[in-house]
Amino acid sequence: MDEEPGLIDALKTHWRALAIFTLLVASAAIIAERRMFPGPSEEDDKPAKTAATQAPAAPEAAKPGEKPDAAKPGTPDAAPSVMSETVTVDARPAAVLKGQGKWEGAAKTLSEAMKKLNAAVAKAGLTVNGRPVAVFTKTDDTGFAFEAMAPLAAAPEGKPKLSDGVEIGASPAGKALKFQHRGSYDEIDATYEAIAAYLDEKGLDTKDLIIEEYLTDFKGEDASVDVDIYVFLK
Repeated sequence: MDEEPGLIDALKTHWRALAIFTLLVASAAIIAERRMFPGPSEEDDKPAKTAATQAPAAPEAAKPGEKPDAAKPGTPDAAPSVMSETVTVDARPAAVLKGQGKWEGAAKTLSEAMKKLNAAVAKAGLTVNGRPVAVFTKTDDTGFAFEAMAPLAAAPEGKPKLSDGVEIGASPAGKALKFQHRGSYDEIDATYEAIAAYLDEKGLDTKDLIIEEYLTDFKGEDASVDVDIYVFLK
């Protein structure tokens, strides 16, 4: 999956684009400051207090929101505004469908992409191993480009491409912070704002790589959906 060097500059005007922009730039600002001044004291390292509601615990493994094998949990790190967990995300074979959409109606665009992706996987007789994810590869003030991925139990031999433009690839890998969003997808910007505040407080250095994993299916444009957000660390 390509990392777009211009991703940050494009995330400045839409509600979610602005939230992700703040999230990614916050850590860069802290790193720059630390090059000029001594490191923070223990007092500075305390979590920020915000009015945001703490996200609930992750669903049990036996439920539809089962935690995928790709995420190996580390030690949870809770702040009043957001729950974070350091994980190691392993690369896995995946069916990949590239797409584009507008910020308005993003839930519908992603939902339709997931349905198309699942249909192609089923048609090819492949076994899905985990919940679908969306990797945002490019954004601007009006819309976004993304890669919808369905993790597979194994990569098929001799089938680099499936039907309807679906290809075989691999999911991203690396060390990441895992956050939770529970509620309307249209309100996910508030979660990103809380994540940005958390990263700012901790002074963490992150990559231009954010993945959303959908633990529940989209039931409508404004319906509740359980999303785990992975922010990859440098």
